[in-house]
Amino acid sequence: MMKLQSNETEIVGQWMFDGARCQPDASCRRIEQLVANCLTKLSESRLYGSWETLFVDPVDGRLWERTYPQGELHGGGPPRLSLISEDAARLKYDF
Repeated sequence: MMKLQSNETEIVGQWMFDGARCQPDASCRRIEQLVANCLTKLSESRLYGSWETLFVDPVDGRLWERTYPQGELHGGGPPRLSLISEDAARLKYDF
């Protein structure tokens, strides 16, 4: 499991069509693993619930937001994990 690197600010997942169905790419799988094993969930969006979720990296204290920027796709589309400032997080989330 690769943890978040200090120079990373965003991981954007994509869905790849394999001829029969859409499959998550390596970035989607990495986001899933980071959320499950490395990050600590702090809060969900007051407005959008779990479609926008705030996490903290316990290693360095940075705040990360998981969103689904292609929400019009079935299942919400692929995820994006991006760095968010504490000020922006406090405006958007209860934590």
